[in-house]
Amino acid sequence: MKFRQIIEFQTTRIDDFNAHLDAWITKTTGQRIPHRAALCKDRDAENVYVLTVEFSSHPAGMENSGRPETGEFARFLSSISDGPLRFRNLDVLRTENL
Repeated sequence: MKFRQIIEFQTTRIDDFNAHLDAWITKTTGQRIPHRAALCKDRDAENVYVLTVEFSSHPAGMENSGRPETGEFARFLSSISDGPLRFRNLDVLRTENL
């Protein structure tokens, strides 16, 4: 079963986030566990973003959480956020291409 983690954060430094994510993608080529990520901006709340990261399974997501580069990314995200990060861990029960 696919697994998705959602991270909600608030920042005025979204360009720094994007630059850091681009560098992380380059650095981890061929070594990444996540296979899909999407960054969304909340249209109703200023400077609020949601990052969704999808994995092949919950164990793969937990393996990714234990990696040093994931910890470094989380520390960076915390450093640019204007408040605490909010995490949701979700099993993907169904997806449809509509």
